[in-house]
Parts: sequence; structure tokens; C-alpha cells
Amino acid sequence: MSTTTPHLAPSPATDAPARPRRRSRIGRERPQWGATVILLVCSLAVLIPLLVTITMSLKSDAQAVEGEAFALPDPFSLTGFVQAWELTNFPRSLAMSAFVTVIAVTGEIIVSSLAAYAIIRNWDRRLFRWSFFYLLAAMFIPFPVVALPQVQLTGIVGLDNPLGVALLHIVFALAFNTMLFTAFLRSIPLSLEESMRVDGATTWQVFWRLIFPMLGPMAATVGIFAFLGSWNDFMMPSLITSDPTLQTLPVLQNMFQSQFNNSYNIAFASYLMAMAPAIIVYLFTQRWVISGLTQGAVK
Repeated sequence: MSTTTPHLAPSPATDAPARPRRRSRIGRERPQWGATVILLVCSLAVLIPLLVTITMSLKSDAQAVEGEAFALPDPFSLTGFVQAWELTNFPRSLAMSAFVTVIAVTGEIIVSSLAAYAIIRNWDRRLFRWSFFYLLAAMFIPFPVVALPQVQLTGIVGLDNPLGVALLHIVFALAFNTMLFTAFLRSIPLSLEESMRVDGATTWQVFWRLIFPMLGPMAATVGIFAFLGSWNDFMMPSLITSDPTLQTLPVLQNMFQSQFNNSYNIAFASYLMAMAPAIIVYLFTQRWVISGLTQGAVK
């Protein structure tokens, strides 16, 4: 009795030369120590002044006079916050800063988006194309160069007040914000608008019902930049606003540089109270800054 061995077809998997398994690229990446050190130094450059501000604001008057910035408060004292609240008339100055910031943020978003939409949809016309280049050229003119004529003009027309400061913020940020909105609008196809126009929509209806909602990420980016710029601004309110009772928080804090130069706890408590709203807003909205710029660049 003879036995036959079944002929097995060679398996491609077994005959093929063994290929080295691809290792994950992430696992082979080496730690970038240079970038890590740079980021660490940058983080310390922000965290150390913030730590000094918090500790100094919680010290008593006697501890603050000693000037030991890195010493912990012992005991904790809130007298600095109380005196800073009274000296700066914090509710009123906070209301002035909020008034300027709200008008500046709202105006920058609306005016810049309208200007960008008009330019990008009429790019073939020479007037709109050169208007865009004119706005870009305005970005290279700093405010101190035109500060004196601006002070005189706002005084003549009666805008030497927080409203005039907010309007100047809108005007001086128009060039940069229009450039951002224009770059984002180039990614929106014209066919979307044509479908609405076929249904009888006007230009205003197309903008407010279709274009403006699509500008949401970029509007958030512009709004955050506008908030930080107007809330922390010192030069423009100090030059434009003539009534001291209508000054914003950063301007009123200038008194701590001269009158209370030894009361570090009051000064740092005032600084902490003034920058708290900006830090809170940035922490909750900073992700929209990156997303808005990225979407405008990729599309």
C-alpha cells in the first residue's frame, strides 16, 4: 500500500520574503530637547511674574515694604485688594473698560467683515482692489505717529471720551482684520451665493444669512484679538479721554507708579484685578484663535 503525499500549493504568505515590520514613526521620534528647553523657558517667563503678582497682592503693608518678591505672604492679607478697589473706583473704571471693549469688539467684527466681503466680491474692479492695498499700507503706520492729529480731531468733534476711544480702535484695526476676513472669504465658493440669488435674495440677505454665519471661526479670532487689544490698551485712552472720571482701568493704574510706589501689595492687587477678565476670556476662547486661523489658511 502506497501513500501519496498531497501536493500543497505554495502559500504566497509563506514564500514571500519576510518583510521587516514597519515600526511606528511616533515611537522612533527622538525627543526634541532644544524645543522643550525653549518652551520651558517661555513658560517660566510667564509663570514667575504671575506667581510674584499673586503673592505680592496677598501680603500686608509691612511685608510689601520689605520688597521680597518670592517670599510667601505670612499672614495672608486682602487689604491690598480692598485699597485698590477704593483707589481706582473699580466698578466705574471696570464699566468704562467694558464699554470700550464691547463697542470695539462688535464694531471690528461687523465693519471688517463687511469691508472684506465688498472687496473680495468686487476684486475685478480697480477701486475695491486698490482699496485693499490702501488698507494693507495703513498697517505700517503706528498710532504714535498720528497721535497728535487724532487728539485734536477727537476734541473738535466731541469724541474725547470712551466712545471716541472705541471708534479709534475700530479704525486702527480695520486693516489687519480686513486682511484676515479677506483670506477666509476666498475659501467660500461663489456657487453658494448664486443658489441664494437664484431664489431672489439680495446682497444684504446673502451676507447676513449665509456669509456672516460661515465667518464664525474667523470672527471669533478677530474678536479675541480685539478684546485683548482694547482691554489692555493704555496709550489711546490716556491721550484721547479728557475727563479723568471716564478713564479705563489700565490708565488709572498708572497712579501706582508714583503716588504709591512703596505699596506693592496695592499695586499688584490692582494689576491682578485688571488682568483677571482678560485671562478668563483667553482661557475659554483661545482654542478658537488657532481654529479660525487654521481654517482660513487651509481651505
